[in-house]
Amino acid sequence: MRILFMGTPEFAVPSLDVLVKYHEVIGIFTKVDKINKRGKKIEYLPVKQYAIDKNIPIYQPESLKTKEIQNIIKELNPELIVVVAYGKIIPKEIIEIPKYGIINVHSSLLPKFRGAAPINAALIEGEEKSGVTIMYIAEGLDTGDIILSKATEITEEDDFLSLHDRLKEIGAEALKEAVDLIGKGQNERIPQDEEKATFVKPFKKEDLKIDWSNTKEKIFNFVRGLSPVPCSWTYHEDKILKVYQVKKQDKIYENGEIGEVVDKVKGKGPVVKVKNGSIIITSAKPESKKILSGADLLNGNFVKIGDILK
Repeated sequence: MRILFMGTPEFAVPSLDVLVKYHEVIGIFTKVDKINKRGKKIEYLPVKQYAIDKNIPIYQPESLKTKEIQNIIKELNPELIVVVAYGKIIPKEIIEIPKYGIINVHSSLLPKFRGAAPINAALIEGEEKSGVTIMYIAEGLDTGDIILSKATEITEEDDFLSLHDRLKEIGAEALKEAVDLIGKGQNERIPQDEEKATFVKPFKKEDLKIDWSNTKEKIFNFVRGLSPVPCSWTYHEDKILKVYQVKKQDKIYENGEIGEVVDKVKGKGPVVKVKNGSIIITSAKPESKKILSGADLLNGNFVKIGDILK
């Protein structure tokens, strides 16, 4: 099948790779290159680098709304367009071009967690499972009919990175299955239940701040759902302390106040008092420092008993 691919980050690469192996990928659309601020060098994003390595034609338009870009897609004459974490809204004029429409690999079990950051959201909300949905692109945000979904259990050890890496592989497998079904005319179109839909907005800096007045379970899920990116944080001595990993403790401390470092666990890290127990900070990054283990936070005297985190 003649396929035009639209995607940008690492999450999209396994899906693109599977299409290259089994179909004719006639081009890729990806977001414009980023400039490395330190070296002022252009950094190719993962999908573009893959396309360069595989000699696939590359298009990086600022917008998909121009007649010029729409005419280019018409000339390419794709039978199907596949979108995976492209980062741009697809206008109606393009949706109508390919014979088999446009499908998207979305990293949640729709209709839950439409929009941005669905992987982070599943962890933050304490979901027991996550997954990938292959859906048709429609004019609304992630509202299109579902072709198929594949689920995976979320474990206590999962954080954003581990779940992201698992879902990108599951997404590639699901995409291959969906494209095969479309080619055979055996694909389903299952409407989404709008009453069950939830939405995730892009994170702002303040959204990533830890609320120590929450329960230990909520704080644990919040931290791991944002680790390692975009990363949760707290104020420590009026400076930002980025928090990458924590552990829950049932132990309730009578001394101290919520958000105060009330104890330390040798070899693990500082203990913070929270609503229904305590949290051990096992990995964090003080300003202008590298990421440190909880033990190093204590040994370097970066965090001490009596410090207030807020």
